[in-house]
Amino acid sequence: MANFMDLRAFILRARVLKLYRQALRMTRRAPVHARDELRQTVRAEIENNRHCDDKQKIRFLISEGLQRLKDLDEMLDMTGNS
Repeated sequence: MANFMDLRAFILRARVLKLYRQALRMTRRAPVHARDELRQTVRAEIENNRHCDDKQKIRFLISEGLQRLKDLDEMLDMTGNS
């Protein structure tokens, strides 16, 4: 029998995937020598929480990830990588 997720879980999953794509796109702006390590870090963060089922924790992790992306964006802007 197929295991279907409810609407809230589906929406959270979509938000996580959107965050992941945004983070990967952001790595393209990083200096060439740091891109691979940054991509590995992004993937490791996602993988570490892959099996989390607690919706409240997932929402917290998404907001934390968005804040970290914002900080990275500001840092890349300051270093002239746009």
